[in-house]
Amino acid sequence: MNRLVLWNIDLTLVDVSIVTREAYAEAFREVTGRPLVKLTPPNGRPDSEIIFEMLALNGVVAGDDHLPRFLDALAGSFAARRRRLAKDGRMMPGARDALKAVARLDGVVQSVLTGTIKSNAVHKLTAFGLDKHVDFEIGGYGEEVYPKATLLQVAQGRAKRKHGAAFDGGNTVMIGDSARDAQAAKIAGVAMIGIASGRSLPAELREAGADVVLPDLSNPSEVVAAVAGLTSPARAPGRSPAGHGSP
Repeated sequence: MNRLVLWNIDLTLVDVSIVTREAYAEAFREVTGRPLVKLTPPNGRPDSEIIFEMLALNGVVAGDDHLPRFLDALAGSFAARRRRLAKDGRMMPGARDALKAVARLDGVVQSVLTGTIKSNAVHKLTAFGLDKHVDFEIGGYGEEVYPKATLLQVAQGRAKRKHGAAFDGGNTVMIGDSARDAQAAKIAGVAMIGIASGRSLPAELREAGADVVLPDLSNPSEVVAAVAGLTSPARAPGRSPAGHGSP
């Protein structure tokens, strides 16, 4: 394995926001005994960060046990709704074909770098049949209290331990829809493909450091060309491959 591709999930591969909001509301009530009044917008942040802000917004002083209890409750409430994911959610355009096409690249291993906790990440992708080309063992997830750039490096380390190869800025690429994804990739020193299917505009993705910006995943050949170019050993650090960047 000589290429590592790390995918964001929400609004990059799937949109299951309705089910997610319901699961958060149920978990909040279970942990605090109160109804959820104000829901924190995710904006590319991990579940662990969202939970602390949600507690504060709703007037709950966080104690040492709030995060682990909330994570457990969120996993349970989401799992109870997993059969509704495909019905009440949607797969983003081109997601399945893009994953399949990238998987055919020589030496590629694909995983996720997501703000979603691991159990829920698995449910989200499995519901749409997107789990077949993803190695969940080496991903980075929302229950891990790291800055996203650090979590990216943690995922690289996991991939190295499992596959026996070093993954660095020359052979790792992140694919995501938020400016936070692009910023994390830039800090971690890896290439980034911005997908303008979420809340960040193309200009915001470019400004945050995306090497390539695509409108969505509907053209698998564009995604593959970007991954192949950005993970080429000949790529100069910090530079986009010729012909792949957006104007």
